[in-house]
Amino acid sequence: MKKIPLFFILWVGASGCIWDNEETLFPGPDVCDTLDVSYAMDVVPIMANNCYTCHSNANAPEFAFGITLEDYTDVKASSSAIIGAIRHSDGFPAMPRGADPLDTCSISRIEAWVSAGSPDN
Repeated sequence: MKKIPLFFILWVGASGCIWDNEETLFPGPDVCDTLDVSYAMDVVPIMANNCYTCHSNANAPEFAFGITLEDYTDVKASSSAIIGAIRHSDGFPAMPRGADPLDTCSISRIEAWVSAGSPDN
């Protein structure tokens, strides 16, 4: 049986990944996917985790001046105001009120959804 030199095995093994890089193989937590943002899969979880405490159908009359964000039609109708509020833009109340601002990725996902026409997907 013919023996294969160790350096050859190491060279072949190492050259197989020569074009790969760590960012491509293992995207970090700072990667924010804003392609094909879905209302059901992306926007609703952000709203549920950050907005429903005050803006649910049950709580809005008491805590949020009647502004509900639990239904698609309400969110779509308020989408430009939502963007202003979560970006803390001048002329809009900073939301979520009394809490830290949303993370940049959550804001970017909601903005991408609104820019796509706020589809009910």
